[in-house]
Order: sequence, then structure tokens, then C-alpha cells
Amino acid sequence: MPALAYCVDAAVAPPPGYVFAGDSSLPSSVLFSGGPPETTIFSSPDSTPTSETMSWSPPLSSSLYKIDGWGAPYFSVNGSGNMAVRPYGTATLPHQEIDLLKIVKKASDPICSGGLGLQLPLIVRFPDVLKNRLESLQSAFDYAIQSQGYGSHYQGVYPVKCNQDRFVVEDIVKFGSPFRFGLEAGSKPELLLAMSCLCKGNSDAFLVCNGFKDAEYISLALIARKLALNTVIVLEQEEEIDLVIDLSKRLFVRPVVGMRAKLRTKHSGHFGSTSGEKGKFGLTTTQILRVVRKLEQADMLDCLQLLHFHIGSQIPSTALLADGVGEAAQIYCELVRLGANMRVIDIGGGLGIDYDGSKSSDSELSVAYGLEEYAAAVVDAVRCVCDRRSVKHPIICSESGRAIVSHHSVLIFEAVSASSYEVPSMSSLELQYLVDGLTDDARVDYQNLSAAAYMGEYKTCLVYADQLKQRCVEKFKDGCLGMEQLAAVDGLCALVAKAVGELDSVRTYHVNLSVFTSIPDFWGIDQLFPIVPIHRLDQRPTVRGVLSDLTCDSDGKVDKFIGGESSLPLHELEGNGNLSGGGGGRYYLGMFLGGAYEEALGGVHNLFGGPSVVRVMQSDGPHSFAVTRTVPGPSCGDVLRVMQHEPELMFETLKHRAEEFGQEDDDGGEGIANSLAMSFRNMPYLSSASSCCSETDYNGAVDSGAGDAEQWTYCYA
Repeated sequence: MPALAYCVDAAVAPPPGYVFAGDSSLPSSVLFSGGPPETTIFSSPDSTPTSETMSWSPPLSSSLYKIDGWGAPYFSVNGSGNMAVRPYGTATLPHQEIDLLKIVKKASDPICSGGLGLQLPLIVRFPDVLKNRLESLQSAFDYAIQSQGYGSHYQGVYPVKCNQDRFVVEDIVKFGSPFRFGLEAGSKPELLLAMSCLCKGNSDAFLVCNGFKDAEYISLALIARKLALNTVIVLEQEEEIDLVIDLSKRLFVRPVVGMRAKLRTKHSGHFGSTSGEKGKFGLTTTQILRVVRKLEQADMLDCLQLLHFHIGSQIPSTALLADGVGEAAQIYCELVRLGANMRVIDIGGGLGIDYDGSKSSDSELSVAYGLEEYAAAVVDAVRCVCDRRSVKHPIICSESGRAIVSHHSVLIFEAVSASSYEVPSMSSLELQYLVDGLTDDARVDYQNLSAAAYMGEYKTCLVYADQLKQRCVEKFKDGCLGMEQLAAVDGLCALVAKAVGELDSVRTYHVNLSVFTSIPDFWGIDQLFPIVPIHRLDQRPTVRGVLSDLTCDSDGKVDKFIGGESSLPLHELEGNGNLSGGGGGRYYLGMFLGGAYEEALGGVHNLFGGPSVVRVMQSDGPHSFAVTRTVPGPSCGDVLRVMQHEPELMFETLKHRAEEFGQEDDDGGEGIANSLAMSFRNMPYLSSASSCCSETDYNGAVDSGAGDAEQWTYCYA
């Protein structure tokens, strides 16, 4: 007898056709205890499926999560099974590796235990990685220029739109100063911050002014020129030249002007949608010629010194890159022929990174080249065109933002619970009680299910189980079936699905995070980022899961992962319910390569603010790192202010309400006012009772923008 048939231990074999027509009696039933062997949730990357207790190792986790593909040379799994950061890339020595879990512990432990008392989610920044990315990009171009005998140099700029954080921008200016690295701005506030930061940078560093411009923007750029900043106003629209000519004469400034050209070259996919002849920005060849004539008539043609273009982010291959650069170089040479004082070709952004480790040109998540191949292709394309046209080699500038900042920060968040469907046990008596309460048509479905189980026809069992379930749901809606019987039917169908290996084994892990705030590109444009547990990587993950965030929104989930996966290998939570304060360890996940755009694009959906931030440098201390700066995440009061609410007035309203109803003190004697005040001061995310030792400790870790006595004097007796 097939194992599945133990669902119903038939006394008499059923006749062909399965239906027990005219027979109201049913065979006795026992527990569902068989079926085809269940497949493992996933197999190890290097072997066939094995038992749950097989040995596991960090290298197996590294292979499973493709860490060596997308993480090299900055991320790896150490011998303790934790994610490690290699701050100097390939030059990192073993003792310089930083254990990410130790950073999280330092940041989140209460102050009284030697921690920083910060609440998760948490962004960890690594300026050393940022510095290495800048140096690696510069080195790649320097090598290509030297090896090809190129007659000028490379001088990049960082587009601040990728991440406008003050310390990120200041670090880039400082680290890039030895090789004249500059900044690119696309709006008036970005221009102001770029001007301020470059006052401490290399005097030759470019300040490239992109974006749509009005008279105030152009005046500001001209003032930057007066302040001896190497400012270039890049024309995005033809009419901007009239403002530049007029305002430069009024302010007595000789400007440096660039033009953004609309190339014919473009790449397909989402990231190439802003390129090509119908792109959002830039001038056509006809418009370029008209601008040249206007500058010539104003005796300012010598001011035209830079050509800019952009064929889209995440350029997938060097072949496409070389095609676009070659086309732009032809325009550059034509401008030289027309008498412009050309000096710089700005190839824009587009230097991609490998989000999924596939090193493929067919994926929007990857690119088929590295920094060296990218630089070599650019230099070769410009050199070949200029040599053919007998034009002096220009300075090569790029606006590589994603490739510079993506690796330098890691988003850490916590799984607080996991849901799973527990298949209920069912005794023979319970099953008989269920069947006795079925209507005649539902009973026929059950009989057919029993017969199919006896015959070992597993797929047919699923059909009849689903049919039985749907029929019972309709009877429940009509009031003909009780909730207990409906639940029993659900359990029976789950038993059938489990026995035939069709029970959905993917769990939902509830994470202390807002997708809309911290991973907006996943929600908005289906951008995928590597997500990996940052510890327990010396243990075999035994389940698969999707991630569900805290927001009251069905889109607040992560159910697509690199490698085309719809779920992620995860470990069982220890003491399911990490925020309860009871035993069991916390379970931390990290999202990597998210240093570009995610912070700037994140909103306050459901009034969840941004994460806490720590800045970590490599050091020779016992843990190989030092926390050089901490920024607690926005409080409930902070995010309420963003939406024009006034937390102080809200607090007073609630306090007076408590007094009005005689609720000045709660049962604990601490006072409703204190509880309300602390709620305004805390972050919107879930917190653990063990995350702070006392109110004083927590308050000491939070900088709410005003002194305690000034803003929340009522918090203290």
C-alpha cells in the first residue's frame, strides 16, 4: 500500500472510478504519515542534496551567496562564519580585516555595556573602502594612459547626487585631492555644498555644473569662478547660453563653458533610457552649431572648453562604451575645427558594478568588465579618434558615482520573527469528526481523495484536496460549515500537500526595516542588491525565506534576489522573537553595494525615517576598527516634523488629555508624560528592551538636534 494511503486506511480496496457511490460509511482514518520523499529546501553549491546535519563551512556559504563574485575584493566570510570587510581591497592584510558582526555589536549594545546604544537599522560606512575605490579608479586610468602613450591625463569628478552625505563628499574631496578629483552638481543646493567642500580641495579640481539652470544657478556658478574654483558650466539646453553670456558680462567673469551632447549611441534597458537622440538632457548637433555661433558672435568661443555626454548608467560592455566615446570624440574634434578652445572630454557616468557576481553583459545587474578594462577602452577610443584627426589629446573626465560609493556602506537590519505554516496533527477521531460534518458533495471529494491516495496517484490527490477545500470555503461563506471544521479541512489539505512534497516551504522573515526608506530602488525600479546574513555563515542555512518589512504596505517586501532567486537561504531564528528580550541570538542581515542613491531616494512612508549611521575606520586596535562618528537615526518627532507636524505641541495636547482624565501617572509610577516624551524621542523602528540599560543611557546616545533641557524638559523630574 502506498505510504500516502495511510491518510485513510481503507478496509476494502476502492473500485475503479474512485467514487464510493451510495456508500455513506467511511473507512477508519489514521494520521497522514507518508508520501514521496520530500526534497531538501536547497542543495549545497558543490554537492548533491544531503541531510540537514551535514558539515558546513564558511567557503560553502561564500559560494552559496556568490560573495566572491559581487563582494571581491572588499567582502568575504571569515573563519568565524561572519561577514568580514577588507578595507584596502586586495592590499588588506589578514589582521586588518574587520568583522562586521563586531561593529554591529559595538553600535547596538547599551552604553552601560560599552556599546553606543544605537538602534537598528544601521548603515555602516567604511571611508577606507571609499579611498580605495578612488585610488583604484585613478590607477586604472593612469595605467591605461601610460601604456597607450596618451598625451594628457585623467581627472574625475564625483556626482554628489549619488550620496550627498556631508562626510561622504568631504572624504572624496580629501582622498581625491592628490589627483585633482572634483565634484559634479546638478542643482543649486548641490552646487552650494560642492563649492564649500572644494574650498578645501585641490585648486585644479573640476566643479562641473550640470542640470537645468536658471539665472540664479548660473550666477552662483559664476560666483564660484570668482572664488577661484575650477568651475565649468555645462549647457543642458540651448537657451542657457543666453543667460551665461548675459550674466557673465554683468558679473565681469570670463566663464568656462561646456556642452552636453545627445549622442546617437545608447544602450537598451532601464539604465539607458536617458541616452540617445530622445534623451532628457543635452543638445543635438544642430543646437551645438547654434551655440557655437552665439559664442563666436559674443567673442566668447574661447570659453567653450568641455564636451560632456552620458549614454546611461551601468554600461554593460566595453564595446558599447567605446562606440559612445568614439562618437563623442568626433564631436570634440569638430568643435576644435570650429575654433573652440577645447580641453576636456567628460564621458559622464556609466561605469557599472557587478551586483550579482555574474560578470555578464546581458544583465542589468552586472557588467562584463573591471576598472582596468573600462579605463583602457575609454583611453583607446579617444586616442584613436584624436590621432586620426590630428587633435591634441584632451583631459579625460568621468562622473563615476555608483562605482565610487556603492561598496563603502553596508545596511544592517534584523529579522525579528519568521512565519511558517505548521502542519497540524490530526488523529483518527478528529478526521472522522471532520468527515461526518461534511456535506454530501464535499464527502464525495473526500472519498475521491482517499481513493487517489490508496492508488498512489499523488497529483490527483492535490486536485481533489483543492476541490474539497474550495467547496468547504463556499459552505462556510453560506453559513453551513463551522470554523472548527474549516480549520480541520485546511489542516487535512496541508497534510496532503506535505506528503506529496508540494507544501510551500518558503517562510516570511519579518525584518526591522522599511523597504521604501532604505531600499527604494528595489521597490521603484526592481533593482536588486546582494542580501546576506552577516553571521552564522559557518552553519548550513536550512530554510528559504522572503523578507517582509514593517510598513503597512503589500509592496513592503523583498521577494527577488540576485541570481534570479525568489527566496533567500536563511537560518532558523534562535528563540523565535528576537525583540522579546528572551534567550536566543539575534539574526542580522546585510544589504551590500547600496552606497549610491538609496539614502538620497528614500522617503518616509509610514513615517519610518532613515537608519542610524556609524563611520568605521581600520585601526590596529584589538578589533581592527575604530568608530569615528555615530549618527542616531531620526526619531518619531523628527519624521513628524518632516510632514509639518509639531511634536512639542502634540505632546502638550496629549499631556493635557491625560491630566483631564486623571491619568497623570500610569501603574508603574513613571508617568504617562514621560512615556509619551520618550516615544517622540525614540526611532520609529522596533526596539528591544535590552537595547538600553536605562533612560539616561539612551538619552545620552541620541542627538535630537536640541539639548535635553531645551526640547524635552518634561522628561526629567
